[in-house]
Amino acid sequence: MNKEEMFLEELEYIKDENLQESLLKIIESLPEYWFHVAASSTGKYHPKYSLGEGGLLRHSKSAMRIGYELLEDPCIGDKYTDREKDLMLIALLVHDGLKLGEKEERYTRFDHPILMANYIKKNQDKFSLKEEDAIFIADVIKTHMGPWTKDYNGNEILEKPKTKYQSFVHMCDFLAAKKFIQVSFDEDNHIVE
Repeated sequence: MNKEEMFLEELEYIKDENLQESLLKIIESLPEYWFHVAASSTGKYHPKYSLGEGGLLRHSKSAMRIGYELLEDPCIGDKYTDREKDLMLIALLVHDGLKLGEKEERYTRFDHPILMANYIKKNQDKFSLKEEDAIFIADVIKTHMGPWTKDYNGNEILEKPKTKYQSFVHMCDFLAAKKFIQVSFDEDNHIVE
């Protein structure tokens, strides 16, 4: 299955056709491991559907779907423009795109939000993103870890969300990692209604 077919539903969540194309270019550029590894090697921080082969992909799709559903509710979605919604949804799908680094490392990189944010900005031309769109996407990705900002040695590495956009992206990622929320997938990693 080609990568575009893997993300037909997710691409449809994006209203702007140019941003759909940009998202597909980002997806195609991600390391191959993103499509295969588990979201958590221990299973401690993620639900069953995001473990095993393809777990990180399923976690990412779930985070985006949660965001999409929330933004469809006018009580939530009316606080954002269509462009802001598209950019946050793009960020949700690719927020963990470099979770194990640009070249696959054994363990999660604590600074993966920064790595992915910088990757988006560095490759904005390759992804056909306007500078302000690349900055927006990077800005919400870099804070997706929410309050978990210190590395294993207690060093403050990451920023906490400050804007409503950063908080929204963190909230969707947070919910996608909760064990009590179960999302069903078919054998091709498409969300089952």
